[in-house]
This record gives sequence, C-alpha cells and structure tokens, in this order.
Amino acid sequence: MADSVLFLGWNRPTRGREEQAMKLWGKSVEYYSQLQADGRIENFEPVLLTAHGGDLNGFFLIRGETQKLSEIRLEDTFIDLVIEAGYCLDGFGAVSGFTGDGVNDIFARWSKLVAG
Repeated sequence: MADSVLFLGWNRPTRGREEQAMKLWGKSVEYYSQLQADGRIENFEPVLLTAHGGDLNGFFLIRGETQKLSEIRLEDTFIDLVIEAGYCLDGFGAVSGFTGDGVNDIFARWSKLVAG
C-alpha cells in the first residue's frame, strides 16, 4: 500500500516550447502507466487546474511505496523526463511527500516532539 508520493508540478509550458511540452505529456503518461502495470507504483493521477491566477496549473501525483519511489527517482528515464520538464515547463518542480501510513508515521514523530 502506498505510503509516499511524488508530486510533479508546473505552471505552464515555456513560451515557444508548447509542442515539446505536449509530447512530454504523452511520454510521461506512457511511462507512469508502464510503472503502474509493472507494479512499481500504486497509481498516478494527472491533474490540470482551472485558471485561478496562481502559478500551479498542473501536476502528476504518483503514489507508491517509499523504497520503490526512491529507486524510480534515480532511474535514467525518470531523470530524463525531469530534465526535459525543467526545460519546457515554467515553474516545474518534483517533490517527495507522504500519504496513507506515511502520514501517520510523520504525525507520530511530530507528536513526540510536541509532547516533548
């Protein structure tokens, strides 16, 4: 069961690189679909946000086990997709996070500190 996430967010395609950004979308969906089919991630969710005046307009949320997601982040295909995203998407970022039991673990650690 997923205890971690990868959050890959962006603002919008870099001006003049819109076509490359569209191709990157297709490559990314194909890659994450294969990771899911292989059982390496639990699932992924692409999200496009409606206009709101902010600088986060889309993201992928990839759910999986901490160890498997850590391994994926070091693989050539993932690294290449991240490099390309940084080139053709403004405000791109890749962030690790927690979900499910991972959230419970973090809050348990935090509560020990607070209860101190």
